[in-house]
Amino acid sequence: RAARVRVGKGDKPVTYEKAHAPHYIAHRKGWLSLHTGNLAGEPGAAERAVEDAFLRRFLYGTFPGVLADQAVLKRRGNLLVVCAVLARGLAPAKLYFLVGYAETLLAGFYKCPVRLELQTVPAAAVYKYL
Repeated sequence: RAARVRVGKGDKPVTYEKAHAPHYIAHRKGWLSLHTGNLAGEPGAAERAVEDAFLRRFLYGTFPGVLADQAVLKRRGNLLVVCAVLARGLAPAKLYFLVGYAETLLAGFYKCPVRLELQTVPAAAVYKYL
């Protein structure tokens, strides 16, 4: 029953990612962390899972209340790409500052280049109501 949204009276808005249960990954929804550590026999999968958890918490703290959906983390060679959808709740100057702050701090933590690919939307997209 973990990671499932409980059905209520039909007044709870949910996104596409939250509407589908975890066993539908790779069938109806994609992976939120893309790297080669998921392959059989690859070392370091546990370390990447901990890094992913840290990155998600860092993003929730850095962009307070404006993350519209889960962030997608992509590792391409030595480059870490973070794709996220944000609601338009921050002034553009503050958003640019936070993007630079996050990229610089994460590049220092992980000793590799980090790129944030952000998209802003007027409000969080509602897939259906449960």
